[in-house]
Order: sequence, then C-alpha cells, then structure tokens
Amino acid sequence: MKPFDYIRPERLGQALSEGAKPGSAYLAGGTNLLDLMKTGAARPERLVDITRLPGLDRWEWGKDGGLRIGAMVRNSDAAHDPDIAAAFPAMAEALLSGASGQLRNAATMGGNVMQQTRCHFFADPFSPCNRRAPGAGCAAQGSDRRGFAVLGGSDACIATHPSDLCVALAALDAVVEIAGPEGLRETPLTDFHLLPGTGPEGHTRLAPGELIIALRLPAAAAGFRHHARYLKLRDRTSFAFALVSATALLRIEDGVIAEARLALGGVAPKPWRATAAEALLQGARPDADSFARAAEAALQGAAGHDAKITLAKRLAARALTQAARGTPARVPALPGSVHSGETAHV
Repeated sequence: MKPFDYIRPERLGQALSEGAKPGSAYLAGGTNLLDLMKTGAARPERLVDITRLPGLDRWEWGKDGGLRIGAMVRNSDAAHDPDIAAAFPAMAEALLSGASGQLRNAATMGGNVMQQTRCHFFADPFSPCNRRAPGAGCAAQGSDRRGFAVLGGSDACIATHPSDLCVALAALDAVVEIAGPEGLRETPLTDFHLLPGTGPEGHTRLAPGELIIALRLPAAAAGFRHHARYLKLRDRTSFAFALVSATALLRIEDGVIAEARLALGGVAPKPWRATAAEALLQGARPDADSFARAAEAALQGAAGHDAKITLAKRLAARALTQAARGTPARVPALPGSVHSGETAHV
C-alpha cells in the first residue's frame, strides 16, 4: 500500500478544504476504499476521515413523509429500522442483500453510492484497465463477458456498478445531496453515476473536493410500499456482487398498474433505470404477458453475453411478478433471493 497522510477534521468546512487538495480521498466506512488501496487500484496521497463530522450519521423524516438519510448512516442501521423498512421495503431488501453482516455494520450509505464501478481486472496490476490507468486498454473486452456490462458499456470499459442499494435508490427517484468548495447542490441518483464513453476513469459527477452529505427519498416513493421487491442473482448466497439484480415497484389500482418503476443492477456501468419498460407497464394488467414485454423493453439494445441478457430478462420479469404479489410482511430470511418463499401482504 502506498504511504498516505491521514487527517480527521471535526467540521464540514475543514473536511471540504482538505478534500479539495490534489491526491485527497474521503474515508467513511472504508469497506471499499481500503480494499482498493491494498491492491494498488486506489493510491490516494491523503485520507480525509469524515467519521467525526456532525450530523451525517442520522436520518430525519420530512413532514410530507419523505426521508433524508445522512451519508454516514450505517447500512445495517437503515436496513433494520422498522419505519424505513415499512416505507421503502425494496431499499431494505437491497441493503440486506449486500456483502456480509459485519461489512454492513461498517459500510455507510454515502460510501455505498460512491463504490467504484469495476471488474476483477481493475484490481489486477498486471492487466490493462482504463479505469485504473487511462489509455491502458480494457482486458475485459477479450474475456468471457458473463460478468460484464450488456448495457451502457463502451470499447473503453464494460465493468458493472456493484451496488445493491443504488439499484433500489434509482427506482425510488432518490436525490444525492452534495457539499463542496462552491457550496451545496443536489442531483438525481440516476444522473450521479457516469457511463464510460471514451474516458471511464471518471465514474461520478462529483467535482474535486465534493462530498456526499445525504440521500433523500421523496414521499411519493413510499406509495410503492405495498408492491415492492428487490431480487439478486449471484454465484453464491452472500458476499457476492450481483450477476444481475432488479428492483421492481408497482402501484396497482383497480387491478391495473397505475405506475411502475424498474431498475436493473449488474448489467451496466451504473444502476440502470428501465424507463421504456415502465412506460409499457403503465395502464397494463399485472400479468405474465405484461411483465414479459416489459422485460424485453428493459434489455432493448443489450449486447454481449447472450446468456446474461436472457437471465436479466427473466429476473426483471420475476421481480415484477413478485412485486405484483405484494411486499413481504417481513424481509425474507434470504433478502434479495429469487428462492425466497414468503407470505405477502394482501
């Protein structure tokens, strides 16, 4: 690991000042950053520890029913809070599908959003990777593409974004609150992560020195709480990134889908909001034919590993089917699992 300076500011202004210096990186839970530093994929000259900054480790409900979650709230705390799980069950299921219990106790909400889009070549110093070394090339292009992007990739990079949480946040229309040297601003989560294009070394819209301070869920997102699911297909049932994942949210009125949200994970360099599928579902019956058409629309234009594209379509349709059956009364024993057989709300 490259030697680095360590700074632990007590105030947000001080943290932003230090974070704006070249070579700086913010440290929260460290579950992602420290791993990348150990492999040499990340080589910051200075770590700015934000764990002592006041106010970032709590959440608050708005009068309209919306929720603001501080960036330093631990994943496990948000997932296990009964009020959060009741209002946004797909987010709770996504959080509990990620990593392991120990890591969820350390990982933070803001840090989860900041996870680096990457594949296994990113951490391998002997393989060319445009994200790690711009202009080096992309070793993934000539490999078995099962674990890589089928949507939104480019010749420069076909890595996928690893977050479970962000797939749910994309479907819930979450907003990212950002502080920086120029003041405060916000951006929709769906716009926060960047597609690789010709320059994949930049993976978010954060400017130098900027810091996520909170995530905000609008009150309208709680309107999907009765028909909300997150499903994750992976090679093992814990501590594994998604091969494919899906968040499906439905609002059903008089036997018809009044509104639908669908977001996919593991298929693109960013959480993938399937707006074409959502448009098809509005006004449709919540049945197998409607969900099959929506799944086809969600993967329109996909290219790469044919079996992965098929899996993504099937998982999208299955997530919509399970959402239509109703949100589980309790988070399943295997959150996100396609094999969970739970009793739903009526």
